[in-house]
Amino acid sequence: MKRTLLASTLISLTMGSATLAGTKAEVLTTYADIAAAKYADSLTTAKTLQAAVNALVANPTDATLAAAKQAWLDARVPYQQTEVFRFGNAIVDDWEGKVNAWPLDEGLIDYVDDGYGGPTDENELAILNVIANPTFELGGQTIDASEITPQLLEETLHEADGVEANVATGYHAIEFLLWGQDLNGHGSGAGNRPATDYAAGDDCTNGNCDRRAQYLVAATDLLVSDLEWMAAQWVDGGAGRATLTANEDAGLVAMLTGMGSLSYGEQAGERMRLGLMLNDPEEEHDCFSDNTHNSHYYDGKGIQNVYLGSYTRIDGTVISGASLSDLVAAVDADLDAEMRSKLATTMDALGAIKAAAEGGFAYDQMLEAGNAEGEALIMGGVNGLIDQTKSIERVVTVLGLDGVAVEGSDSLDNPDAVFE
Repeated sequence: MKRTLLASTLISLTMGSATLAGTKAEVLTTYADIAAAKYADSLTTAKTLQAAVNALVANPTDATLAAAKQAWLDARVPYQQTEVFRFGNAIVDDWEGKVNAWPLDEGLIDYVDDGYGGPTDENELAILNVIANPTFELGGQTIDASEITPQLLEETLHEADGVEANVATGYHAIEFLLWGQDLNGHGSGAGNRPATDYAAGDDCTNGNCDRRAQYLVAATDLLVSDLEWMAAQWVDGGAGRATLTANEDAGLVAMLTGMGSLSYGEQAGERMRLGLMLNDPEEEHDCFSDNTHNSHYYDGKGIQNVYLGSYTRIDGTVISGASLSDLVAAVDADLDAEMRSKLATTMDALGAIKAAAEGGFAYDQMLEAGNAEGEALIMGGVNGLIDQTKSIERVVTVLGLDGVAVEGSDSLDNPDAVFE
C-alpha cells in the first residue's frame, strides 16, 4: 500500500535551476558515500560474525556461543542503519529480502517446540526441518540436501513454494540458529539454544549437530557474500551510486522515498503498531534474540543520518557532507528546523524503548495486552515516526519534487483490516 505525497507545482524557487545543481549533486554524493560506509561496516561486522561462527562449530562451548551471539548483535548496528536505502533504490529493494526477511517459519530450518504446529494451507513446508532431512519433496521433485550449502539455501529453500515466510537465509535465519526459539511469550528472556546443539558424538543435543553446523556456516558465508556484493554497488563506479546520481531530482526522490517509507509504513506500521495491535511477541523484528529495541533504534538513526548527511562509522570516524537539511534550509529555514526537531523527538522516543529494554523491560513484555507502560513506550515511537513523515511530506513539497510515494500499512491506514 502506498500513500502518495503531494508535490508542489507552484514552488520552483531555484531548486531546478543550474544555481543549485551542484548542491544537489553534492547531497547525492554524501548519500552515496554514507551508503558505501554503512554497507562496508555491515560487511566488516558480518566477517567478524563469520569468524565467531567458525569458532563455535569448531569448539562448541558456552563461551564460543556467547561470542557468536555478541557478534550477531554487533552486526545489526550498522546494517539496520542501511534500511533507509530501501524503497527508493531498486537495487537495494530487489536484494534486501535475501538478508533481512522476516517473519520466518523457523520450522523450515530446524526443530521447533511441539506447540509450534504443523503444515498449513499457507505453508506446507512450515515444519520441513531441512537440518533433519537430507532429502525432501518440493514442487513434485526430490531435493538432495545431503550437503547444506549456500546454493541450497539461496536457490532452493529461500521463499520455497513462493511463500515469503520460508526464510532460509540472512540475519534472522542465523539468529534462530544461534538463539533458538523464544518460548517465553510475554515473559522476559530470549531463545535458549544450548551450545551442545553443535557438539559432536554423544554430546550432541537435539540431533543432527553436524548438519546444523553446516547450515549455520552456509548461511553466514552467504550473508558475507551478499554484503560484499552490495558494498560494491556504492563505491565509485558502482551501479547503486551511478543510478542514484544519473538524475538529480530522481536521486532526491529516492532519498525521500526511503526516509518516508521506512518511517511510516515499515517501521511505525508493520514493525511497531501491528505487533502492539495483535499483542503478539512473534511480531518482534528480532524475535529470537530479544534485540528488537536496538533494531528499531538504529532504523530511526538511519533516517536521521540521511537527512543530516552524517554517519558515524563503527571505528568512530564520521562520514558527512552536503545534506537534505542544507537544501531545505536554503529555501525554508523553519521547515528545516521542524524536520530536525521531529527527527530528534523520534530518536528520543526510540531511545526510551531501548533504555527500558536494556534495563530489563523486554520488548516482548511491552507488547502484552494491558501493559500501559509498554504501550506508551511503543506508541511514543510510532507517533514520532508518523509525525516526522508529515514533515517529510512538506520537504517533498518545498523541494518541488514529483514521484515520492510512501509505503503504507493497514495497521495505520485501515486498522479494521488487521483483524479480518
